Amino acid sequence: MSDDIISQGGCLCGAIRYQIVGQPFDADYCHCRQCQRSSGAVVMSWMDFKVNKVTWLIGTVTEFASSEKIKRGFCQQCGCSLSYRHQDYAEYITLSIASLDNPNLVSPNYHIYTDSQVKWLKIDDNCKRYPQARNDSVSKTL
Repeated sequence: MSDDIISQGGCLCGAIRYQIVGQPFDADYCHCRQCQRSSGAVVMSWMDFKVNKVTWLIGTVTEFASSEKIKRGFCQQCGCSLSYRHQDYAEYITLSIASLDNPNLVSPNYHIYTDSQVKWLKIDDNCKRYPQARNDSVSKTL
């Protein structure tokens, strides 16, 4: 994705739609228990943007405070996991890669919280792995 490309995505039922301009400044696979529980999946793929690159076109995410500083956004109608926000980094928003209309546009660069990765899932990629959070990014801490 180049900076002038506009991509769109949304939830399963279509009640929420968003548009992003440009490419994410980062993207990752998260294996933490909070992501697993909130999505019902053993791993989530996330992409990070400055909030001014994201426009909500239809609907609004409902946010759940999964911890003191973390808000996870989902569709109230279909339950689809869409966003993640850390309160200490109000200028950033993290969106689910799978919620893009074309999720092939973004590839994660690394894995975080691999200490929580399920043992039966074998991922054969060359991405760097971190047992917990990656310290130099807006981490998806519990």
